[in-house]
Amino acid sequence: MPVKIRLQRHGKKGKPFYWIVAADGRAKRDGKYLEKLGTYNPNTNPAQIDLDIDGAVTWLQNGAQPTDTARAILSYKGVMMKNHLAGGVRKGALTEEQAEEKFNAWIEEKGKSVDAKKNTLATAKEKVAIAALEAEKATNEARIAANAPVAEEAAASSEEE
Repeated sequence: MPVKIRLQRHGKKGKPFYWIVAADGRAKRDGKYLEKLGTYNPNTNPAQIDLDIDGAVTWLQNGAQPTDTARAILSYKGVMMKNHLAGGVRKGALTEEQAEEKFNAWIEEKGKSVDAKKNTLATAKEKVAIAALEAEKATNEARIAANAPVAEEAAASSEEE
């Protein structure tokens, strides 16, 4: 039975939400699966991924083949790195402690880059909001200036009567 690690689509039309599952390669896309490994929500920026890393590594070690998209997600979360380090431990190139230390260092570095991206996105969003506020203030001042002579004329004509 060829096992695949793939995405199973859920959510509304136009708002996809995916489960990351280990399933028989012959099963339907949204059909029966062997184990749910996590979730992937591409609707947020950056995309939200919750994943059972150890479960995914176990499936990879047992021969499961990830699809292209699932491989990218697994790589992004460090599953492929952990699988690679586990192979080094099996071959005797690393000890378990060294592999765990390298993996934790990689996760920490990845966390910093994700936080930097979130900060950049938040800063850009704030700049857009400030620019919109400034444009709105300028428009309001232009309206006030355009209506001021009309208001003065109305006041002057009411005084003449």
